[in-house]
Amino acid sequence: MYVDVVDLRDFYETRLGQVARRMIRRRIRLIWPDLRGMRLLGLGYAAPYLKLFRDEAERIVAVMAASQGVLAWPPEGPNAVALADEGDLPLEDYSVDRVLLVHGLEFSEQVRPLLKEIWRVMAGGGRLMIVVPNRRGIWARIDRTPFGQGHPYTPSQLSRLLREAGFTPERVTTALFAPPTGSRMLLRSATALERIGERWFTSFAGVAVVEASKQIYAKPVLQRRESRRPAYLPVPHGAPRLSRR
Repeated sequence: MYVDVVDLRDFYETRLGQVARRMIRRRIRLIWPDLRGMRLLGLGYAAPYLKLFRDEAERIVAVMAASQGVLAWPPEGPNAVALADEGDLPLEDYSVDRVLLVHGLEFSEQVRPLLKEIWRVMAGGGRLMIVVPNRRGIWARIDRTPFGQGHPYTPSQLSRLLREAGFTPERVTTALFAPPTGSRMLLRSATALERIGERWFTSFAGVAVVEASKQIYAKPVLQRRESRRPAYLPVPHGAPRLSRR
């Protein structure tokens, strides 16, 4: 079941939420350094991370699940958010180049239909990035934050799920090594903890981040069957003819 969109918004307004957003944004930016001229779709509650690309992407739209609720985004300018069923996205085939799914997969009750819809709307060569709570991390064990809700995944579980849905995992990484605490001292040390965790404790990160490409299967070549045509042979003069029955 989805966390209410208002609770998600309120979390990101806290000091802990701001640190989480900064650490995850850093990882997203390392994987997607430049989206100039591309069409970006944010799914789930991706709004805190879409601002990264507002000045470079050709177009950014966000879709929030009907069971989650919806808030307008961006706060200034025309609204770019739609409310839709996760298994029926209101977009045309091959209409987006990048999809960012945050606070969505772990809450979804239609995981495979959701991934199928993402595959449908992605253009050839498109990329999908999913951010989910890491099953081995401490954030998934404490339910005071949205990362402690829903169904967590390990990076290998997420990669396997993507392959089954027709995607090819390209990068598998983690982020968010600071503990989910309100301690100002620990939160001020978040950047240093992130660097230490990336090097020594990758299995215990708060979130798993996987980037995958759309896998397009080649159409098999149909083998021609050799057709058997009647062969007409010359008959010697005076030879008896076979009668048809």
